[in-house]
Amino acid sequence: MKFDVYFVDAFTDRVFSGNPAAVIFTDMDDEKLMQKIASENNLSETAFVNISNDINSIRWFSPLKEVDLCGHATLASGFVYFNFINKDENEINFMSASGKLSVRKTDDLYELNFPKDNIKKINLVDEVEESIGIKPIETYIGDINLFALIDSEDDLRTLTPNFNKLINLDGQGLIVSSRSKKYDFVSRYFCPKYGINEDPVTGSAHTTLIPFWSEKLNSSKLVAKQVSKRGGVLYCKNADNRVLIAGKATLYMKGKIEVS
Repeated sequence: MKFDVYFVDAFTDRVFSGNPAAVIFTDMDDEKLMQKIASENNLSETAFVNISNDINSIRWFSPLKEVDLCGHATLASGFVYFNFINKDENEINFMSASGKLSVRKTDDLYELNFPKDNIKKINLVDEVEESIGIKPIETYIGDINLFALIDSEDDLRTLTPNFNKLINLDGQGLIVSSRSKKYDFVSRYFCPKYGINEDPVTGSAHTTLIPFWSEKLNSSKLVAKQVSKRGGVLYCKNADNRVLIAGKATLYMKGKIEVS
């Protein structure tokens, strides 16, 4: 079996920044093989996109397991579709484990349409402090992740988590966020449970962050940056029950996977 594979840096306009994702358009349904390919790629996510049926579908695999929602690999899949599969289209819809998703191309931006997270306040301030070395102002739990709010952008940029402790926290991963001097807000995301100590730019985390900061800042339009080592900028909109997350993308590599 041979598959075309695209390595795309998402939420950036230049290679070696943003969040790299692998994208494979295939009708493969062998989950064990998908997981082996994702583990071999060793990126935070590999997206498998099936456009051979009436309804397009997308699945995402981290190096360790399948995930329910991934923003940057969905954006990367849209980038591949519009630039290499069907250059006449500017929107693609997918069905996924998290329901209906879409990517729309507008000039050099690729906009995700994702479901909004449901978060509730939870008192895990002490546990988070033990994991990241900084006491958060407050903590929340969402449908997927734990979220901690801190009051210093400088502390956010320099914090060094204890991943052995962080892996025991509630949620798939931990989002840490603060206000920003240059952007509306900044964040980092840690997910050692899925083999990703720190994810460079996490679209799915912004399904939590966008409604939170939109209410806090009284604005439906926000510009965010994930301040990992690679970093990436996200252009965000808060809608009624959805969030729109836009960013740029660039191709790093196109190749073939051959599995005997």
